[in-house]
Amino acid sequence: MLDRLRENHLAGFLSVAGGLLFWELVSRLLVANALFLAAPSQIVYAIYQLALTGELGRHIAISSVEFIIGYLIAAVIGIAFGFGMASSVRCKQALQPWISGFYATPTIALAPLFILWFGIGIWSKVLVVIFLVLFPVTINTEAGLRTTSDRLIEMLKSFGASPSQIFFKVSLPSALPFILAGLKLGIGRGLIGVVVAELFGSRAGLGRLISQSADAFNMPELFAGVIVLAIAGIAMTAGFGWLEKRLVPWTKD
Repeated sequence: MLDRLRENHLAGFLSVAGGLLFWELVSRLLVANALFLAAPSQIVYAIYQLALTGELGRHIAISSVEFIIGYLIAAVIGIAFGFGMASSVRCKQALQPWISGFYATPTIALAPLFILWFGIGIWSKVLVVIFLVLFPVTINTEAGLRTTSDRLIEMLKSFGASPSQIFFKVSLPSALPFILAGLKLGIGRGLIGVVVAELFGSRAGLGRLISQSADAFNMPELFAGVIVLAIAGIAMTAGFGWLEKRLVPWTKD
């Protein structure tokens, strides 16, 4: 098992290590100016210094709260909307124009408006996250429920299965891979929403750290904020991958 794990992750490790080495050489030998490009070693040192002073932890805590609240609210509402649209024609007709319209709207452009309405506190950022995560979750949930085989449902009905049995034994398992895919897509969109909203106006957060560092031309700290966000996105996506293997193992080869 360890040999298989090494084989599966060796290529990825070598790719990352090679990319970091190339980045280090370019920033040290070709660019050689921290005002334009920070080396990975400088970024690691900046992360260490920010963590040592407690500033990094404060920024991460604020951004995490904003992301988690917005993501959870959007996930619950999005799954509920998806169920409603898949099970009711009237509900789909009522919600479809809003879903299509807002999904095509650049929600990021509304961030300044949300900040104007709710101030630079936490709730303006939460609202941006909700708007960015809600629609892919809703669309994927509805699509997953509609992929359930009609013949299979009719067969179960002919054997006397109740609507709740059909939902929990057939419809929900069929839709679960789509729901998880929508939630996974929401991770990246939610992180983008947090950072962009904080760039427009905030007291703290990773977006605020990036903005402050850019204003001061402090590239190591700017990249530190970006790297922390990237690591968070990778970790959460990997977590959903692990969850998929446990909940929907039939989708894997």
